[in-house]
Formats: sequence, C-alpha cells, structure tokens
Amino acid sequence: MAEKSKSVVFDKNPGRNAQTYGIARQLNTDESLIHEPSIGVIGTKGDSQCYLGVQRKVEAIHEYLRQSIGTGRDQLHMRLVQPEYTVATSDGMRNGTREMRYSLIGREVTHDTVCEHLSASGLEGTIAVVACDKPPVGTLAGLLEHNRPAIIMSDGPIRPGVDSVTEQPIDIITGFQAAADTDVDFKTRIAREACPGYGSCGGMFTYNTMQTFIGVVGMQPLHMVSPPSDDERRLIDFPKQLVTYLAAMIERGQTPRDIVSRDSIRNAIIVSMAVGGSTNVMLHAPEIARAAGFRSFADDIMSPEEFNHLSQHVVPVLTDARPYGVYSMVDIDAKGGVQVIVKALLDAGLLNGETMTCTGETLAEQVQGLDTKEVDGTVVYPVEKPYKATGGLRVLGGNLSPEFSAVLKLAGVEGGLENNRFVGSARIFNGEQSLLDTLETNPDSFANHDMVIVRYEGPSGAPGMPEMLDSTSRITTLCREQDIVIGLMTDARFSGGSVGLVIGHVGPEAALGGPIALIEDGDEIIADLDANELNCTQLQDGAVYASRKAAWQKEVADNNGMHPLCGEVDTRLLNRMRRSAVSAVYGAGMHPDRELYVPEPREPVRTGFVPQNKYREGSQKAFN
Repeated sequence: MAEKSKSVVFDKNPGRNAQTYGIARQLNTDESLIHEPSIGVIGTKGDSQCYLGVQRKVEAIHEYLRQSIGTGRDQLHMRLVQPEYTVATSDGMRNGTREMRYSLIGREVTHDTVCEHLSASGLEGTIAVVACDKPPVGTLAGLLEHNRPAIIMSDGPIRPGVDSVTEQPIDIITGFQAAADTDVDFKTRIAREACPGYGSCGGMFTYNTMQTFIGVVGMQPLHMVSPPSDDERRLIDFPKQLVTYLAAMIERGQTPRDIVSRDSIRNAIIVSMAVGGSTNVMLHAPEIARAAGFRSFADDIMSPEEFNHLSQHVVPVLTDARPYGVYSMVDIDAKGGVQVIVKALLDAGLLNGETMTCTGETLAEQVQGLDTKEVDGTVVYPVEKPYKATGGLRVLGGNLSPEFSAVLKLAGVEGGLENNRFVGSARIFNGEQSLLDTLETNPDSFANHDMVIVRYEGPSGAPGMPEMLDSTSRITTLCREQDIVIGLMTDARFSGGSVGLVIGHVGPEAALGGPIALIEDGDEIIADLDANELNCTQLQDGAVYASRKAAWQKEVADNNGMHPLCGEVDTRLLNRMRRSAVSAVYGAGMHPDRELYVPEPREPVRTGFVPQNKYREGSQKAFN
C-alpha cells in the first residue's frame, strides 16, 4: 500500500505560499487550511456528447465540497483544490478513420494526466466524474496507483433517440448499421435523430459495461451507475452523497486498493458476463488489476479456463439490452438500476457479497441498503430463466491465439455456429481501411462463411489497437440483407456496440509476428466454442508454418525491423504506443518495461477442468 502523501510545507517559503493564499481566497475557503491535506474533484472532457454533462457535475460537487470545508466540528479540515480535467477522443466520430488509433491511447493519456494531478497536488481525497469508456479506466488506474481515498461517479448514459418514421428507439449503433444502406434520406434521418441530448452511449456497450464494472468492483455507488446524464439526481442528490462517502473513507483511511481486490475484480467480471458486456472489458480488467497491484490477470485473478467455465456453464445473460437486445441502460434504470442485476446474482450465489465498497458497506450490504427491487422479467431476467443461457463472453486459444487472448462476444452472435463451431474461408485485409473500401465499393464480393481477417491493427501495429465498429456494423447489415454469415477476426478490438461473429485481440499481433500474420487467402479457419480454440488448418503443418514465418521475417528484415504493412507513426504519442504497448492479455497499454510483459503461450485444459475452488455453500456460493 502506498504511504500517505505529504503536503508541501508552505509556511517557510512565501513564494510557495503566495499562490496558495491566492487560491484559497479565489475559491472562498478558509486561509488557515492551506497547509492541510488537499481534496478535490476531477473530470473527463472530450469532443463528443459523452462529455457535455461532466463539467456541471464537477462544479456541483466542487461547490458542495467547498461548503463542507472549514474549521468547524463537522467540517472537513482540508485544503480545496480547483477541479482538473483530462481529455480523450470521441470513439463515435472517429470509428473507421485513422484517428481511431488514439481511442485506446486516450485511456493511457487519461491515466498519465490523473497521475500527474494527484501526485503533484498530493490529493488526500478525490471525487472523479467520468464519461465515455476509456477515460474511466484510465482514471481508476490512476486512483489505484495514487492509492489515497477516492470515489467515482459516472456522468450517466444518453437517452435513446426515436426514429420519426418508425417511432422506434434508435442509437449510435443504428447509425453505424445504416451506413451500408443506399437510401441517403434514411441515413440522414437516422444520423440526425439517433443521439439527442447528451451523455455516454446508452446500450450495454463498453461505457455501460465498464461503469457497471466500476460499481461492482466497489469504486462507484451502485445506484449512481444507471441514471441518465440529464437526471437531476446527478446535480442535486449525488454530490452530497459523494462528499459524505469520501469523508467517511478519509476518516477510515480506506483507499482504492483496499476496495479493488482479487475477489471484487472477479465479481465485476462475472457481472460483465451476465450483462452481455463489451469485449473491451478483457482489455480494461487486466489494466485495472495491474494498477491494483496484480501482475497477471490470468494468473492472479481468473484463468482463461475458469473464465470460460463460468461463461459456458455457470453465468447466464440476464439483460435484454442493446446491441444484442432491445433495451438501453435508461430502461434498466427504470426497472431499478444495475443493483437489480447484482442482487439477482448475489441471491443465486454467483458473487462474493463480502467485498468492500466505497460506501463503507460490503457489496451485499450496499445492495440491501438500496432496497433493491426484484428483476422485472422483461428488461432484466431472473437467473433461473435468463435471457440467454450462457455468459456473454468467451476467450479462445488455439494455434491462432497462443496467448489465449482472443475474445468473442457470444451474446452478440447472430448466427453461423453449427454445433458450436464456425468453419470459414480466410479473406485477408491488411488494415481496416482496405476492408472498408471493399465493403463500400464491392460488397457482393463477400460470400457466406467468409472469415474476414483484419491484421496489422494491433496495439503496436496500428499503432493503438483501434476498434472496428464501422466495419462490423456494415458486415452485420450485409449479413442480414443477404441472409449469410461472415465472421471477422482481428488483432485489433471492437466497440461494445459490435454484433456478429467477431473475434478480437488475437495475439500475438501481426506486427510482432503472431500466427495471424501468416494466414493466406483461402485458408480454413475454425472457431470451436466447445474446445474454445481458434485455429488455422494450414498452420497445423509445421513445414507450412516455418516457410511462411521465414518469408514474413525476411519482409521485416528488409524493412529495417518493422513490417511494411504496419501503420505510419507520425506523432510522438503514436511512437510511444508502438514501442511500449504490451499484449492484450496485459491490457494493451503502454509499459516502459514491455519486455517483462511478454506472455508465454498457454496450453488450454481440454478435458476434466475443475475450477480453482469449488462453490461454497449458501449465499457465498461463488468462485473465490
């Protein structure tokens, strides 16, 4: 655990004192508190609707903090600092462009900015307001590394739009899926009507997956996850509650690493399965685990075998939510919020209710204290009669994924699995733009059971591991129109809004010589969800593998050590990502000691798997 931060001693240096007195006067706080430990609010900003509501919440919390600070008996004897903001990229406006390379990098930039502010300000108490999906993870990672009392509130989701012709709810995913349509008036109407108001993506995409994760892991009060961004509670009720919770954390000396434990991360992963969450959770959970002090998610938190066992045999999908279903997070909020989902899983013995949370209660106590409703059976289903019988996520090994990094959002698969297997013919695209161009100009060139391979788009190769919502949405529309199935696998990643038979995070990535780089057009690709493997038949021949690898290595050698199909690097930030990005199994983030984070190939346990620990009896009937 980190030692308590030590505030700068100002009283012997008038130069340092000058601004501290000035800030106290400008913020209208007691000048006698300038040498006390610091407390403050941070928020996230960007150029999309996701962030439009953040500043108002930050200012409301800041004002309540200001009123709570003073020398009185029931006041916080602390120095108030002015709010600070991080910046990030809009995924929605950048999907399908080269700028999308900065999306995951935005998590790293947020992390760096939060670390700089927390460390330089010596904050002993922090409230963070977060929006979109990458900044919340970067913020939590920074809070975990600083490890002083802190609490998070999500800004909240956007409300769905309404199609003025069909009167059906629509959202940004509707817009991306409409991109393949030829009716210009229809596309314009959907674009204008899909995203009214403000707030982060409203379906069970990456934002709501990760906000639910952060709530279940204990760093955000559960009842603050699901209300929409424009809900007045976020400006009136929640600021006072957050300050009260934070003050109690400071009094207890409770820090983020006291909350984000192995068991709480496991709880959050199980809930992510149960809500059919985004594949991005398998990038963000390892990064959160690393910041919490765990080196390897697979070794220290949950092995691939246990993850798949839970998803295949234990944890069902409980929500009928977009993008694979009908409803949005606003609908979940109307039925009682994410705490309803957590209660259902607790009652079924699938979670450890004894993990601590930022409210000072255990997870089970928090759910009970919220007077949580039972599931409604339409938006949120009961465990015994779920929306889908198996969990929403699966990780795959095999000869194309020797790191056991490949991830499939099973909840979003719309067809193509016969006896839990997909057999397809490889269709190679070296970069997403090549695929988008073909989908735009020659969509009829795709055939039933093609397995589209998009490579050189990984953390180092792109660099930045862009998500491919534009590509997957166009393929989804094509499949629906032609009643065919097209798979897609890539060393990049997907939006939480992607549906279809799409497999991401394949590693090692092509830029590092992973097997995905050696596939050729027409190769047979098999995704086997009984064995949880992703294989290329041709690469099972050792001679073929060796020949293709030698040819790939020659191309790299002839190009000064970098494969010529990797993306261009024209900024310092992209260069930093290329040279320091680790594998997806470690979170695909920037690490100065990348050579220490090279995963060994994992041999899958094929038969007779027994979870690490058996279920406990009674209410704590959970893997721990």
